[in-house]
Amino acid sequence: MAHTLPPLDPRPDLPADQVRDFARDGHTVVRGLATPEEVAAFLPPIDAMVRKVAPHFGALESRDTYGKAFLQVPNLCMHDDAARAFSFAPRFAKVAAELLQVDGVRLYHDQALFKEPGGGHTPWHQDQNYWPLATDRTITMWMPLVDIPEHVGSMTFVDGSHLRRAMGDWIIGDESEAAYESMRHEQGFRTTTYGAMKAGDATFHAGWTLHRAPANPTGMMRAVMTIILFADGTRVAPIEAPQQAFDQQIWLAGAEPGTVIDGPGNPLLWPV
Repeated sequence: MAHTLPPLDPRPDLPADQVRDFARDGHTVVRGLATPEEVAAFLPPIDAMVRKVAPHFGALESRDTYGKAFLQVPNLCMHDDAARAFSFAPRFAKVAAELLQVDGVRLYHDQALFKEPGGGHTPWHQDQNYWPLATDRTITMWMPLVDIPEHVGSMTFVDGSHLRRAMGDWIIGDESEAAYESMRHEQGFRTTTYGAMKAGDATFHAGWTLHRAPANPTGMMRAVMTIILFADGTRVAPIEAPQQAFDQQIWLAGAEPGTVIDGPGNPLLWPV
């Protein structure tokens, strides 16, 4: 199948002011990073993988807040040629390297985040609380595979929050939502959302950027793929929390703290 897929080759460099603004704000949007036709070629196999495992999540009403947020299916690129071609795309990795202002980036992991019809909100959280990565040069690409209207929308980001690094040790759930929402009001955080997005638009946010997403009140599936990348040369950080120990085993093959991350599960995606 992979030989019939569009190549997703690199595109010209981002504007310098967009790179500068990302460094300040910790997030940005790249409209039309992939065309609707390109995305349409990848959607069927990715959608099939998500729907295959969806019954294991159980009924929506039986899940906790985090479980209601989306069908989360990680590591697609290791099980399907089409997902691998998407997640390893030089076009996406080049943008990540430009925004991070680094020479090269490696894959941490990919995951589908499909918010079901009637799915709940995604609570406020910082991704990097989970990641045993000894760098702040981390980034997530979030790309819808279908058009999503404004009232389903993309994520809301707290501008500049990545510069504060860890703002708490909460993992995603009701507690993180309440704590960060309280902080947002008390400290007057400025937020940004990019609203409606077309299939192939993409947001990028730094690992420490505080963010959330609204519920899905529609009858459509909000189909999204995410790719998490980090600067080449990054070492494993000291393990300070259970979720970091989990990630160390799953995404870093148990690599010991202090070692450079360069194993087969974390390939160099840019430069190619």
